Amino acid sequence: MIAYVINPGSSSVKLACARVEPSLNPALPGQLRVELERAELPLNGPPSAEQLAELNTQIRTLTADWPTPDAVVGRGGLIGRVPAGTYRVTPELADYALQGEGASEPANFGGPLALALADARGVPAYIVDPQSVDELLPEARATGVQGITRATRFHTLNARVVARRAAHEVGKRLGDARVVVAHLGATTSVTAFDGGRAIDTTGTGPDGGPMGAMQGGPLSTRALLKLAREHGEAATLRLLAGESGFRALTGSANLKDLEARELSDPAVQAATAAFVQQACKAIGEQCAALPGRPHAIALTGGIARWDGLVDRIERRVAWIAPVIVVPGELELEALAEGVGRVLLGLEQVRQWPHASPVATPAAASLVTTSPPLPTSSENA
Repeated sequence: MIAYVINPGSSSVKLACARVEPSLNPALPGQLRVELERAELPLNGPPSAEQLAELNTQIRTLTADWPTPDAVVGRGGLIGRVPAGTYRVTPELADYALQGEGASEPANFGGPLALALADARGVPAYIVDPQSVDELLPEARATGVQGITRATRFHTLNARVVARRAAHEVGKRLGDARVVVAHLGATTSVTAFDGGRAIDTTGTGPDGGPMGAMQGGPLSTRALLKLAREHGEAATLRLLAGESGFRALTGSANLKDLEARELSDPAVQAATAAFVQQACKAIGEQCAALPGRPHAIALTGGIARWDGLVDRIERRVAWIAPVIVVPGELELEALAEGVGRVLLGLEQVRQWPHASPVATPAAASLVTTSPPLPTSSENA
């Protein structure tokens, strides 16, 4: 099976021609085999309608000599509160992605770009595990403040594919496993998966998660109020999500540079000690959110390439469950596998809309309480 994969980011659009083959292990049908032929196009900020049209042209030209696809799959952005899974891209979904709550998010252009290319090729278009996936348990969403519920943004696409791989590593299907995934990079999140459903998460960016290369990590309420008074709300949010963490404590967010400096630089040593402490505490918290001992703990993201930090985390949490390390990000693979599971009949396709969208980006951290969403139908 051939799938074209489109993953828009802040500075580029990553593309791939994916060859997806069934699993060789009958006991783990979701353990698909994926080969990627990669390409990339530059993207300077959120594209306008004219830039989108130009991107469509560039993508068609770049993929003209690729094998005929069975489907096109794009990254999903903020399309309203939805369960995890693979969604068929319709004109209505594409229009909402370009005009709704996440219209300025690069990921929101994945669906429209996929639909345009799929229409040109005469095949269906899909998105997989969009950024607005929200399957938290009601008790995980609740707070002790009337009318306020927890935000649920985390590294949805990469966390779920890593959870699946970790489950397979210990011989289980994702739908039968309990896995905690720690995405550790520029930003961080730690998420508890039970039977394939993300039932709880630290959140990411200003909403939660341990410190990262640029993320600040947990702060007291008094400290947050002080920052907001001194810098204003918008500047404080930027500080917490992109100007803190290793960058603020050491002057660098370059992980290779930091790793090289660690032996001789006390500032890096202090920062790594704080990071390991926070990461281990967040992992323990999410393990306790599960209904039983996890079958695996997975470490992923850019920091998972830093062997010294990974070893320190593993020594402190391996007593809980086996630790699986999946460094970097697997977003292209996740998209290819998601559409592959649908086309191979391992998972049912989802239709959008499925739940009420959040009205505005500003409302994301103050969403009203609503009943839990159904989880993905796959069990691979």
